[in-house]
Amino acid sequence: MKKIALFVVALVMSVAANAQFEQGMGYIGASLSGIDISSQAKHFHLGVNAKLGYVFADNLMALGEVGYDKTEDLPYSLAAGAGARYYIIQNGLYLGAGLKYKHAEGYNDLVPNVQVGYAFFLSRTVTLEPELYFDFSTKSSDYMAYGLRIGIGVYLFKDQYMKK
Repeated sequence: MKKIALFVVALVMSVAANAQFEQGMGYIGASLSGIDISSQAKHFHLGVNAKLGYVFADNLMALGEVGYDKTEDLPYSLAAGAGARYYIIQNGLYLGAGLKYKHAEGYNDLVPNVQVGYAFFLSRTVTLEPELYFDFSTKSSDYMAYGLRIGIGVYLFKDQYMKK
């Protein structure tokens, strides 16, 4: 039993050791939403996002994002925006906030948003990132959204993309 406990502790420590969000790291990510936990979950919903990021200070990442969103009762929308993530603790738990410009047939909107998520390291650089999100609308409550987003991310260390 002691061997199993030591193995689990060593495994947790090695995962935490990989989860160092240090200045100079790059990030590439993609996510899929549509697992809404709202009262509107009865309707079809699909969202796809792509993100690029840069860790400009330890535990702080600047992000750029583009996305496509389609629901059954609303026209498709395209979005582009910027935001930031703060990694609360080195194990991958993060808080995020941003602002997107959303364009759809018949409306344009500025959409402030917040997220809370977890970067679960599958390897030294690849993560699975479940995230709860809330998008506010400055136009109408019909365009507000919240739900669960599942993503995958790749963290690039400085030496992987820059020559010394």
